[in-house]
Amino acid sequence: MYVLGIESSCDETAASIVEDGRRVLSNRIASQVPLHQRFGGVVPEIASRAHLEQIVPIVDGALKDAGITLNDVGAIAVTRGPGLIGCLLVGVEFAKSLALARGLPLVSVQHVAGHLYSPYLGRETDAWGTPVTSPGEFEPFVGMAISGGHSSLVLVRGPGVIEPLGETLDDAVGEAYDKVAKLMGLGYPGGPLVDKLAAAGDPKSFQLPRPLLNRDNFDFSFSGLKTATARAVEQAGGAEALKADEQLLADLCASFQAACVDVLIGKAKKALKGRRLKRLAVVGGVACNRGLRAALRERLTHTQVANPDPEFCTDNAAMIAGLGWHVLKAGGTSLPSLNATARLDLTAGARAWQL
Repeated sequence: MYVLGIESSCDETAASIVEDGRRVLSNRIASQVPLHQRFGGVVPEIASRAHLEQIVPIVDGALKDAGITLNDVGAIAVTRGPGLIGCLLVGVEFAKSLALARGLPLVSVQHVAGHLYSPYLGRETDAWGTPVTSPGEFEPFVGMAISGGHSSLVLVRGPGVIEPLGETLDDAVGEAYDKVAKLMGLGYPGGPLVDKLAAAGDPKSFQLPRPLLNRDNFDFSFSGLKTATARAVEQAGGAEALKADEQLLADLCASFQAACVDVLIGKAKKALKGRRLKRLAVVGGVACNRGLRAALRERLTHTQVANPDPEFCTDNAAMIAGLGWHVLKAGGTSLPSLNATARLDLTAGARAWQL
């Protein structure tokens, strides 16, 4: 079955066609980064208007890329939440209208759950190395969902069957990257810029904290690290003085990134040991970070680590269509009265997401 997925939770308008929950036939994404750069972050009103402008051409493009028409689509899956409510409403209302007009079942998907399903997606093979033409082996794994809005550790028992282990107590790790980049005067989005500069820096140049790393829990905290980095910027003479010294700037980026990576991998190791598992999936926008990916390969040599392709790490509709296929198989469908919600419990389960 071909499922059309629609994603509009923040600043990417996305549509995708996925076959039988695994094989990605198309994955169109319209980024809004140029619209928000001068503001240093996402402006909800601008984002919502951009979704309205992009949703139709993006869906048309996804169908064209897949080589099918709406007559071939068997169901529509859409991100219901969490996210920016105005942005979510564009995707939800469009999906509802299309499903009603075409007489297709509508399925709601929780955004982070979609990310946690992304390791099972691909064009040839998935992030576990399994051909996408096979059903896939859904063995339990520890999932680390890290992005600008989320930092969570969970136990994934199956598609959409998720148990919480820990989460951020304040800033998400991607949010910390963006805020630190702004303090350094690097611009938006900050994560890729810090990652690039860190490759040329000395990660031991600045002594920065590793919050909660030695605590006996799976929670994260990045606000203290952000504050310590802000002090380092001040001690260097401010953003302009820091930018004038390319090596010093690279060193601070490397030190900040090393602290983040130590915390993320340290918590993941504790979760793996605590649940006696050897499978870890790292998903979400921050999973694209090259420094983190390299550290995972070096430090978790006895763990099977799934790093989805970058196109499936950032917000995308393939993950929504893929998980939506499983939700539909389990009997979960949404009514035309469905509404978007800024908050949607990750662990409530697929049936609860439809209400």
